[in-house]
Amino acid sequence: MPEMMKIRARKNKRHQDLKRLVAADPFTTDQELASKLGVSVQTIRLDRLELGIPDARSRIREVARDAYEKVKSITESEVIGELIDLELGESALSVLTATADMALAHSGVIRGHHLFAMANSLAVAVVDAKVALTGSATVRFVRRVRVGDRMVAKARVTEISGRRHTVSVAIRVGADEVFTGEFAVYAVEDT
Repeated sequence: MPEMMKIRARKNKRHQDLKRLVAADPFTTDQELASKLGVSVQTIRLDRLELGIPDARSRIREVARDAYEKVKSITESEVIGELIDLELGESALSVLTATADMALAHSGVIRGHHLFAMANSLAVAVVDAKVALTGSATVRFVRRVRVGDRMVAKARVTEISGRRHTVSVAIRVGADEVFTGEFAVYAVEDT
């Protein structure tokens, strides 16, 4: 097989793999894609442009647009992180990349209140009510989070009893769970 045909075949396979990876996880960054496919970040960017695949930030915004329209209890600016998916009364998903302003200056470890705020805002957002307030929370910080880590929070309504909603939230960085919480969120009368 001539060399040009081999190069084209490798490129076509890489394009198929790139499309498959982005479809499986639209939040995958160019750096992660480059690592998974064994090529440079620049090659990934060129491939994305050629295939018409937007960057991770644009993909997240596109997915988030629909989710924000469903939220009743808080505004878009009150959700900590990017709301990606929302099924009111059932489940929600958000992502947030840890930044230097969230970290302890001497260690680069993200302060816990940022993880709590991300989880709490998602727990409130998933409740199908105009006004929802956190009554209590039991949380556990499992592993430290560092600047640059991408946190993915998943909330699930586990029980509804009258106005009380029990919402479980787990935050992961990659495959590692870094935070868990169970929130009692109350749907209250609009004041």
